[in-house]
Amino acid sequence: MLNKKAGKLVCVGTGMRMAGQLTPLAKSYIESFDVVIAAVPNMFTRKWLQGVAKEYVCLLDHYDDTKVDGKTRRDTYRRMADTILHEVRQGKKVCAAFYGHPGIFACISHMAIADARQEGFEAHMEPGISALDSLVADLGIDPGTFGMQSMEATQFMIYQRQIDPTALLVLWQIGIAGDLTLKRFETEPAHLQIIVNKLMKTYSPDHEVILYEAATHPLEQTRADKIRLCELPQAALKQITTLVIPAANKMQIDQEIVDQLRALSDSRVAWPLLVQVLLK
Repeated sequence: MLNKKAGKLVCVGTGMRMAGQLTPLAKSYIESFDVVIAAVPNMFTRKWLQGVAKEYVCLLDHYDDTKVDGKTRRDTYRRMADTILHEVRQGKKVCAAFYGHPGIFACISHMAIADARQEGFEAHMEPGISALDSLVADLGIDPGTFGMQSMEATQFMIYQRQIDPTALLVLWQIGIAGDLTLKRFETEPAHLQIIVNKLMKTYSPDHEVILYEAATHPLEQTRADKIRLCELPQAALKQITTLVIPAANKMQIDQEIVDQLRALSDSRVAWPLLVQVLLK
């Protein structure tokens, strides 16, 4: 077994609202590690991190990279991961903090952990309360009732994906749907019309959908606006808006499988009874 180097990396989540959603373990890493590096858009969370961290580094200015010709969000994320690794290579214990869950729509943490482990450093991730957790609670949805499909909006648009209309469909980042430049932070009605046209191969134009935005601080209200699918191109969206599409059809029983399972159950019940008869 290889000896680990002096530096260490832990990626934590601050939850969607931080207050009450920050786990005790994540808090202990933030307060005790040598440096906290964060990509947290919420001002209140940033202020708190700055106040409790021994040293604080903000990554948000890295987004300016997208204004440079030839650079995209991929370059931004790569530089963020490199900034984290730079501190780890200095032998520091580094806590990288991300809002929500550090592993959900946060490729930076996955990149940084993979790089750190490749270089022989100890690195791991601690879970946090994500936008999906908030969505389930705010909308009163149980993914186990009908099943759930979850994918990024632009990925859904450009790949051939099979949608199950009997299950819930969650499309993340609908507010930047269709951006192939990886430089923009908004979408346009024309892009949204393309995704609506694709969705209408499965759902009716009048199918009710939900525009969801989790509250990120105590003074903010959760958004859960219900609109018709065909109205999506004219809807006001943010980068954080999620499109939630409830099931359109009822689930159909697969009778062949049900019969096979019943046959197995019947045989298991019948076998002990047969043994009892033979032993009499």
